[in-house]
Amino acid sequence: MIRLLVTLAASGMFAGAFAIARVMLRRYLGAGPDRPRPHSPVPARWRSELEASVPLARRLPPEQRERLLEKMHHLIAGCRWEGCGGLVLTEEMQLVIAAHACLLVLEHPGEPYPALRNVLVYPGTFRPRRFSWTPSADAAEVPGPALGESWKHGVVILAWDSAESGASDAGDGRNVVLHEFAHQLDGTDGRLDGTPRLPDAASLAAWASMLEEQFRSLQEEAGSGTQRVLDHYGATDEAEFFAVATEAFFERPAELLRERPALYESLREYYRQDPLRS
Repeated sequence: MIRLLVTLAASGMFAGAFAIARVMLRRYLGAGPDRPRPHSPVPARWRSELEASVPLARRLPPEQRERLLEKMHHLIAGCRWEGCGGLVLTEEMQLVIAAHACLLVLEHPGEPYPALRNVLVYPGTFRPRRFSWTPSADAAEVPGPALGESWKHGVVILAWDSAESGASDAGDGRNVVLHEFAHQLDGTDGRLDGTPRLPDAASLAAWASMLEEQFRSLQEEAGSGTQRVLDHYGATDEAEFFAVATEAFFERPAELLRERPALYESLREYYRQDPLRS
């Protein structure tokens, strides 16, 4: 396994191979980061940078904005962040990504994304390869360029140009960071199936009923070519539906409430936020 990863990384077959190989090698050896907690206060400059670079954060009242900054501080300190494909990862890039990631868990107690270990950032679309734990297996190339990926073993991969454009337009319903970190939340129960970890059996039953109805409705819209608030990519499967719905919930809440009130209410309860009342 070690020889496979080193060979693939050294071959130069794709940009960022060394970064991904290091991630997989650490996973294979069972070595993970210590999840350090920041001992210093949130840097004062972050407040102005958040205001300038993250329009979604501007709607938050002061106490929520401070909580967002604290969660960002923990997330940035607690993960390995790496620029891939020649990207020089800056603090501003980390802030933009962490702000949107932490917005999803703003009202969830505890450390943000405790299972997250690595955030890899490419300058633009990328073609990551899939690695098998079987040494004889070939690495399979993704069919097309990707804007982002979320792995269930604590890895998020993002294209910076898409993350930046998604952050700058807070009303288009397209935000790759919200999308990929929604997948991280979806996987907290061990499955990527559009159902994140919920508090009890009653909540799970209600969510399952809502998801089935709403997903089927989007499939019908996609089949007929009717474009409304949810992107048709959400009709791919339930996991993509949850991620696409999350994007709309935070970026186009009024339209989502008008068109799909049951979905809006379920997301409001799960995220413990109401973007229309911030």
